Amino acid sequence: MPDRINLKSLTREELSSFAKTQGLPKFRVDQLLHWMYEKYARDIQEITEFSKSLREDLARTVCISSLELVSRQTSKDNTGKFLFALEDGQTIESVLIPDDDRRTLCISSQVGCAMACSFCLTGETGLVRNLKAHEIVDQILFVNGLISPKRISNIVFMGMGEPLANFDEVVEALKKITETLGISKRRITLSTSGLVPKMLELPKKAPDVNLAVSLNATTDEVRDRIMPINKKYPLKMLLDACRMYPLQPQRLITFEYVLLDGVNDTLEDAKRLTRILKNIPCKVNLIPYNPHEGSRLKRPKQATVLAFQQVLKAAHMTALVRESKGQDILAACGQLRGREKNRENNA
Repeated sequence: MPDRINLKSLTREELSSFAKTQGLPKFRVDQLLHWMYEKYARDIQEITEFSKSLREDLARTVCISSLELVSRQTSKDNTGKFLFALEDGQTIESVLIPDDDRRTLCISSQVGCAMACSFCLTGETGLVRNLKAHEIVDQILFVNGLISPKRISNIVFMGMGEPLANFDEVVEALKKITETLGISKRRITLSTSGLVPKMLELPKKAPDVNLAVSLNATTDEVRDRIMPINKKYPLKMLLDACRMYPLQPQRLITFEYVLLDGVNDTLEDAKRLTRILKNIPCKVNLIPYNPHEGSRLKRPKQATVLAFQQVLKAAHMTALVRESKGQDILAACGQLRGREKNRENNA
């Protein structure tokens, strides 16, 4: 029922105000929060701590949002890929990456993406809409429910969409993730393609989470070609913003660098990268490209990847090679959603 209030869309203060208007005592707010965020209730009727009559009264005016699981796949490396349907029928993806006692969930912030990066399948679909804060958080809650009693330990905003292009809802989601779900801000990373004004606004409005910048080129000519956002916020402006970004002691900015065969993977690129990142406390994640069907871009040879990494290491930079997880289950962003769309179109 669209006229019902979604309790997950309310802040704690708003939930308290709502409870007051309903004549509910304060402890009911804590019970609601516990059932929604700890016991993963998806319906008022699941809150058995409430009397049947109270549940029925509340169900007339409120609801608890949830996602619908459309598809779930598990890779040979135990990476899990989830395709979720939203209330309006749109779909988003999340990826679970287990690693010893760490369980990282890569979540989406938009349906589609407007950034049109040439190496990203999601960008080919364009932007459909922003996610609401509760739709962002619901990805975590749903997967937590699936893996219970284990829980997600780390969050990365690296799924579908540009988080900073959905600034207000992402900030609200970050507050809920840290304050209500209790996930440490040090275990949350937000990745951006480089929306400079919002980058500088983020630490003023949001919890102090880790920042990752999708860089992927060392010249404006190349970055303009593979990341159109660079035409608006070119490298100098982006890197100046990174130098200005307030970092707590021993915190680093992560630069993500997708290596594309013959595009940005030369030794000259590597040497230039060491120069342009000078004086920025950072580490570099080198990500050999994971091709998707129909892409003209190619993955570089392993020797090229290692040679590129060695140049960075020789300059005393922390440079890690990050292999894409779940390559046997379409775990690259947008692949599973794209396949489902193709099935619908061909049905």
